[in-house]
Amino acid sequence: MSETTLAPREALARQLAEAVAEALRTDLAERERALLVVSGGSTPVPFFRALAAMDLPWSRVDVTLADERWVDEQAADSNARLVREHLLQGGGAEATFVPLTSGAETPEEGVAEVSERLAALSWPASVVILGMGGDGHTASLFPDSQELTLALTTEAPLVAVRTPSQPQARITLSAERLHRARRHFLHITGDDKRDVLARALSGDDARDLPIRAFLACPAAIYWAP
Repeated sequence: MSETTLAPREALARQLAEAVAEALRTDLAERERALLVVSGGSTPVPFFRALAAMDLPWSRVDVTLADERWVDEQAADSNARLVREHLLQGGGAEATFVPLTSGAETPEEGVAEVSERLAALSWPASVVILGMGGDGHTASLFPDSQELTLALTTEAPLVAVRTPSQPQARITLSAERLHRARRHFLHITGDDKRDVLARALSGDDARDLPIRAFLACPAAIYWAP
């Protein structure tokens, strides 16, 4: 099937995968390793599959997450499981994946260990792929989180997050660490997300719509109906 006959979201995923692959190739021409930071949820699944099929020196690519639920990696809602099942396949299986969880009971107890693990990666990241929820959150920067101000301002790489609207505790890269990337891509689908993005672009208070913290990076926006 040609790209012109793909469904809009599949075509978008293919276009994003091509852009990310080209960015990784560019950086790998200058650096020994490149770092890719991805997000979870259902939206990136076709993108993960398309990227995994790209011709890349995957053994020189490190992959980590923008955020994670503090659950076992085999849990159905684990972002790490999503990455392993859809991105670390085919050629992508040669990439080195660094998860954001540990054996600790809570993210507060595990944040130091995971931070040490992340410190060994090749920052700045070549690419950060962000998603966005209907409430304007990105990564695990939720507007109703009591840790939001900390996550938006700290120079620490990671923040443990407790959010009333979410059932699980989470861990997230801080805004500062997410900002520390060569390129940012926002990958969203649906008219509802387009409307939220329009609201975000019309204001600047990141505590109301946290995605605003990244719209001036600049971020390349990939949207499909």
